[in-house]
Amino acid sequence: MKKPLIIVESPAKARTIKKFLPARYAVKASVGHVRDLPKSTLGVDVEHDFAPKYLTIKGKADVIKELRTAAKSATDVYLATDPDREGEAIAWHLAELLKLPQPKRIELHEITKEAALAALKHPHHINMGRVNAQQARRILDRLVGYKISPLLWAKVRGGLSAGRVQSVAVKLIVDREREIEAFVPREYWSITALLASERDPQTPFSADLLSRHGEKLEVGNQEEADAVLRALDGAAYRISSIKKREVRRNAPAPFTTSTLQQEASRKLRMRVRRAMQIAQALYEGIDLGGSEGTVGLITYMRTDSTRISDQAREAAREFIVDAYGEGFHGGRRHRIREGAQDAHEAIRPTSVLRTPERLAGVLKREELRLYTMIWERFVASQMAAALFDQTTVDVSAGEYGFRATGTVMRFPGFMRVYEEGKDDEGEAASAAEGNGAPRGKGRARLPELSEGEMLDCRKLESKQHFTEPPPRYTEAALVKALEENGIGRPSTYSTIVETIQARGYVGQRERRFVPTEIGVAVNDLLVEHFPKIVNLDFTAGMEGDLDKVAEGHEDWVGLLRRFYGPFESELEVAEKKLPRLELRDEPTDEICPNCGRPMVIKTGRFGRFISCTGYPECKTTKPIVKETGAKCPKDGGAIVERRSKRGRTFYGCVNYPACDFISWDPVAQERCPVCGSHVVSKSRRGDNPRLECASDRTHPVAEREVVEV
Repeated sequence: MKKPLIIVESPAKARTIKKFLPARYAVKASVGHVRDLPKSTLGVDVEHDFAPKYLTIKGKADVIKELRTAAKSATDVYLATDPDREGEAIAWHLAELLKLPQPKRIELHEITKEAALAALKHPHHINMGRVNAQQARRILDRLVGYKISPLLWAKVRGGLSAGRVQSVAVKLIVDREREIEAFVPREYWSITALLASERDPQTPFSADLLSRHGEKLEVGNQEEADAVLRALDGAAYRISSIKKREVRRNAPAPFTTSTLQQEASRKLRMRVRRAMQIAQALYEGIDLGGSEGTVGLITYMRTDSTRISDQAREAAREFIVDAYGEGFHGGRRHRIREGAQDAHEAIRPTSVLRTPERLAGVLKREELRLYTMIWERFVASQMAAALFDQTTVDVSAGEYGFRATGTVMRFPGFMRVYEEGKDDEGEAASAAEGNGAPRGKGRARLPELSEGEMLDCRKLESKQHFTEPPPRYTEAALVKALEENGIGRPSTYSTIVETIQARGYVGQRERRFVPTEIGVAVNDLLVEHFPKIVNLDFTAGMEGDLDKVAEGHEDWVGLLRRFYGPFESELEVAEKKLPRLELRDEPTDEICPNCGRPMVIKTGRFGRFISCTGYPECKTTKPIVKETGAKCPKDGGAIVERRSKRGRTFYGCVNYPACDFISWDPVAQERCPVCGSHVVSKSRRGDNPRLECASDRTHPVAEREVVEV
């Protein structure tokens, strides 16, 4: 019997949809893209309107054959690929390959029965604006990559590549590193008084030196600090003013792709790529068992919009009022960021009633952690603002002025459910100031005080400080910078972050990006000879032009012509003037075990490695391993940090394969005092890492906080 056929991208999504749709529908998966440009040649005819030459992707012949057979016997074919430009392009390629005369396109923003049935009632045509935007992006990236990369192979080193967007990301990291190298620390001193009132001598509080003769005072060195301390010796401290005000801290918006990736990195210490893999699984469907069966738990996870549907807003209101009370509901409509495409809703749970507690026994640990964060953020976004009572006390001491600030939470509002993570102290302070609620010592409660009251100075302390350079980018900070500069789009952030590391252009040190020697060299060549390619404004403008193509306001061939003319001229000049770079290998203390020659650190296509200087006669190589200081619980060998084939960090014995000990968590140097098992460092729900016994986390070692592992 003939059935309507629904084609999705993912086999997991196909299984989910098949379980809740009526049996009269057939559901199959394309398993991602089915056609692409060839790998061995440019595949773009620049002389004839940049016509692309698409080939069936290797290994997809059987999938396409199966889809063709199913399409021929189907009453209707619904193309339900992902609701973004890539998904639209896949739908178009499927329609071309399967020779569908009138393909029906449906979009599933959430994988639920209700959403699927509603979409099937309202099919539409393939959006050629989106398809052409994807084609233009793919061709632009192909032209840049396949035209510049051979130059890099000839002038620098084989296996290198340049990318229209990845090169800009590398430039951000290189520029930041140079800012750090050029930074000159400036000395300054803080002076703090520990004060107490006569009415409440048991509750002393701190006040910081702020001014002299009413003018802001900066103390630049120890001599100046000592002079201030001498001048304050024996001074009388009196409260000159007390100001009280209410501070509101508004609820954060629900997640976009960028903010989800940033928070997953900050709070869960989760790699950007891993966060998107888990989010994809939550979107495509998880088997909850019982009457619910398999269902998508979150809405589509590639979006730059903070908009949510009226139905979701109302469901959140009912939940908040029922769970926390009427006063906790805010229902704020969050402003959509300028330049956002707003094609999809924000990332939210498909049902607010599926609380993390309900799913605790169903989801895997990482799935539950990410889902919990998405659920809490969505609920918090619809809650009332948190309210603080802030008191500012100005204290005069002779010609000097001190200030103490205390902030006390009066109403938790959304903070009852969720509080944003932080990347570093500077970012945390900025976030706090932007939300109106100070953090750190400013949150301390002050005693009851009154204007004109005299205070007792218990202690006067000066402390030396130095200004610090801007911090290196974390994955979260890099994604934020890409979004703020208009570089890439939600579907590309994860790929950009992974690609620049896979190419060996940047590495990570303490979870922060550091450019490699070859990354700096390639960046400098591109800046000199292809300034437009690595120009932030040009790249962001190109993203805007691609948006216009997607909206049908720009011709994609015309866009490619405007780009390629100047680019071709730059290529001709670069081919003549690009110098040959000789990158020095980094020496080591190691000697080749096979030929006795010195070994050096080289940088290849897949990163840094140790190699014999006798190459090519001697091809001895070995990976670079990072020792952790811990000992293997099996054979006493050193525990080293390694990477799996999928790029995930794990910890194993240096004597592998003779010793097969591995751990996904960092191994500490000590042993459990109860059972003698090895101890690991665990991070949960954004808390600081804690040491836990690998055999039994209830053992006392679990109560100790990790300082450094």
